[in-house]
Amino acid sequence: MPRGKKTIDHVDVLGKTVLMRVDFNVPMRDGAIVDDRRIVLTLDSIHSVLHRGGRLLLASHLGRPKGIGPEPAFSLAPCAARLRELLGNVSVRMAPDCVGGDVEDMILQMNGGDVVVLENLRFHQGEKNRDLAFAAELAGLAEIYCHESFGTAHRKDASMIAVPEAIGRQGGARVAGFLLEREINHLAEAFDEPRRPFVAILGGAKVSDKISSIENLLPRVDVVLIGGAMAYTILRGLDVNVGSSLVEPEFTRQAAQLVKRAAQTGTRLLLPVDHVCAQQLDEQATSRLFEHAIPDGWLGLDVGPKTLQQFMGEIAKARTIYWNGPLGAFEYDPFAEGTRSLAQVIALATTQNGATSIIGGGDSAAAVLECGLTSQMTHVSTGGGASLHMLEGHRFSSVDLLDDD
Repeated sequence: MPRGKKTIDHVDVLGKTVLMRVDFNVPMRDGAIVDDRRIVLTLDSIHSVLHRGGRLLLASHLGRPKGIGPEPAFSLAPCAARLRELLGNVSVRMAPDCVGGDVEDMILQMNGGDVVVLENLRFHQGEKNRDLAFAAELAGLAEIYCHESFGTAHRKDASMIAVPEAIGRQGGARVAGFLLEREINHLAEAFDEPRRPFVAILGGAKVSDKISSIENLLPRVDVVLIGGAMAYTILRGLDVNVGSSLVEPEFTRQAAQLVKRAAQTGTRLLLPVDHVCAQQLDEQATSRLFEHAIPDGWLGLDVGPKTLQQFMGEIAKARTIYWNGPLGAFEYDPFAEGTRSLAQVIALATTQNGATSIIGGGDSAAAVLECGLTSQMTHVSTGGGASLHMLEGHRFSSVDLLDDD
């Protein structure tokens, strides 16, 4: 989609202020950044502005604050500190907010080549509510808008749609960043005319987040492998006892319909046939393996060896592989085997069989990074929801409104 769209290097930024919407929604633990990949991958676009004398405002969200004011746990200050380390001698200052008089005063003090990181957009309800007044305040801070947030490209928040629309009305340029361009071009190449068999692996906790996605992608792929807690909602809907596993009761019937839908489209949908279980989610928990049904009082927390064998067989035959979501509670060592083994077999399929492998961001990307396998995948995306949106065949409104080249 950025094919035919202007990128940041196509506009003159000298003496101008650029509002760059980035995705600094990085994983955090105890106030520290666990993985800075999303920050590092924006550096090309950042350097393009700074080296040409532009003033750069970076706007992002982090986590899910309530939207009623500052929450220290969701401050972007750690991201500003990390960016300061990465940029070296560049002035990188952290703003107290993303709009308002104090922010405007900071911008007036900026020189060409300076950076100001705006505070979390979602501290304001106007971001998620797509408030036009909030968007107008943000747009009034800059003359140029740069879309560098693939992770939120599928959303219609104020900063994704209303802000660039407002900057366009002001006569300002609206361009793509290099990360956004790379992401969309990589994924379009893989998804538009995929080499087959095309295998999609979907995991994670909530099937409710992915029911419509699965329905949409069934006609586009050959095999769907489902793991993680989302599998238990489907199994419950198929009248399989899943014990005390995480289930979304209100979605069991709808989830079970996915199996029928897959049969109608000729797509094979595979669910776990054995499960690594425990009576509580804990590093020290005693685990047991159960086939098919899970007894009451036990939680399904990872796929078992038979399931892994089935999944690996499908991946070994695949020519295109898309993975979004872990197969179990992989942050706990006793329940990480399925996800880690999956990462390894996808890497082997890529390096030895020549398969195209797309890792759909989020926990999948974290697992690949943890296993040291990032360089062995074709592409590790920064956006799980956005990559799934593309796989379903949808366009991005936030990209469509950028200026044509």
